[in-house]
Amino acid sequence: MTDITVPEPVASFIATVNAHDEQGFLDAFAPDGFVDDWGRVFTGRDAIKGWSDGEFIGATGVLTPEEATQEGDEITVVGDWRSTHANGRSLFTFRVAGNRLASMTIREG
Repeated sequence: MTDITVPEPVASFIATVNAHDEQGFLDAFAPDGFVDDWGRVFTGRDAIKGWSDGEFIGATGVLTPEEATQEGDEITVVGDWRSTHANGRSLFTFRVAGNRLASMTIREG
């Protein structure tokens, strides 16, 4: 398998997630950032933390990128997601605002 180059700040975000660093995960989002997990939207740090505690960082998730593309402020990563909550190929679409994430949308990969 070829090494996948994931553009910043998403590459650092994935490393933070894979290290199960909750503070780094939360700090990666813009103040008004949101997560759209299969149509369930969590906006702001408290809502994102509540979701993540059970389904993302709290589920000791690890994302192994298999594909990455960038178009303007949107970075798409398809990869293998493994956690105590859910497993499988997933598509993550990130909107970037400077060095932070404006949003992360998760769908089937």
